[in-house]
Amino acid sequence: MVETAVAFGAMFLLIGLRVPIAISTALVGFGGFAWIIGSSAAFALVEQTVYGTAFTYEFSVIPLFVLMGNLVNSAGLSRGLYDASYAFLGHRRGGLAMSTIVACGGFSAICGSSLATAATMSKVAMPSMRAYKYDDGLAAASIAAGGTLGILIPPSVILVLYGVLTETSIGQLFAAGLVPGLMGVLFYVMAVAYVVRRNPNAGPRGAKTDFKERLLALNKVWGALFLFVLVIGGIYAGYFTPTEAAGIGAAGALLLALRRRGMNVRLFAHVLFDSARTTAMLFAIVIGALLFANLINLLGVPSALISFVSGFSISPPLVILAIICIYILLGCVLESLSMLLLTVPVFFPLIADLGYDLIWFGILVVITTEISLITPPIGLNVFVIRSTVPGISLGTVFRGVVPFWIVDILRLALIASIPGLALFLPRLLF
Repeated sequence: MVETAVAFGAMFLLIGLRVPIAISTALVGFGGFAWIIGSSAAFALVEQTVYGTAFTYEFSVIPLFVLMGNLVNSAGLSRGLYDASYAFLGHRRGGLAMSTIVACGGFSAICGSSLATAATMSKVAMPSMRAYKYDDGLAAASIAAGGTLGILIPPSVILVLYGVLTETSIGQLFAAGLVPGLMGVLFYVMAVAYVVRRNPNAGPRGAKTDFKERLLALNKVWGALFLFVLVIGGIYAGYFTPTEAAGIGAAGALLLALRRRGMNVRLFAHVLFDSARTTAMLFAIVIGALLFANLINLLGVPSALISFVSGFSISPPLVILAIICIYILLGCVLESLSMLLLTVPVFFPLIADLGYDLIWFGILVVITTEISLITPPIGLNVFVIRSTVPGISLGTVFRGVVPFWIVDILRLALIASIPGLALFLPRLLF
């Protein structure tokens, strides 16, 4: 246990010194392995981990989904999704914030990244809400909270990584994430309704659109809907694997971008470069986390946890509650992807030993990770909004996300207590 405490202490110290988390975890993992086994074995581990990550077939889905999201963004589909949502909800009190959340949910279904969803929708939705004199806290919080849906509503890069780490079906994880993701949209809309009911001036009504305008707005989203049905429907129907679906989705997104005539050689090169940079960052974090996870496994932490729980006869629901609390606390100081990669190798053997469904546990982990994206002091989505929206403070955004954070905890409690909410679709389809 002393070695484990030293390993985690060294990692958090490096992170506190602003060393990138990919380097922090890799250094601690390599150093600990070299200290216990030897430098030759540590270098062999690094070689095996880097090669295995770069050439694992399942990981090839990541750059393809990243590319699909960037192509969709360049095609301007986010604007169409927002316009369609606004056409139906904008005339209600708080309707622009509700429209933003619905548009975030739609964009998440073809993007797969929370940060990209938050950054894109802040540019699309914030000007409209400011034009109607929305409270900055409500406006920014609706974008930050809506953006968290990007890692749950399929296709999701986080779910892909969880599936590879735990050797569970990515298709089943995608199916399991759909209902909780839609619940997130509904709960966030309810949070907006609560805020504007208490303070009507926080979300004034927008202009009402007629039936013809609504039809025209819906015409802008057929591409996004087609892409979602093609990718996710193809996986659910068993026509192709998640990796094949990612390739088809990227090709479909490119065709949509070309059809809108906004794509040129310069923009396409920028999309490719941005996708490569994002993929490299993700793979660096994955490699560092896997090196650290190998050290943790070498130290016997998963088996020690299992023995501890068995020895003290702790009830399984209390174990789940403790793990959720740990994730929420870690979310205050760790970035979401790193948190998942560092903790899943430790916790999932314990969850499997307790007899819980790993698909259900994956959804719990991702929802908790969503919560961390709007939890102070890290709250990456909040920092994204702060960097893309001029003249808004972190305190204003964190104040605004409180109602959304509360409904997220409620949704987490429902999924934890009623596993069927997440497992219904996987059992039906697979």
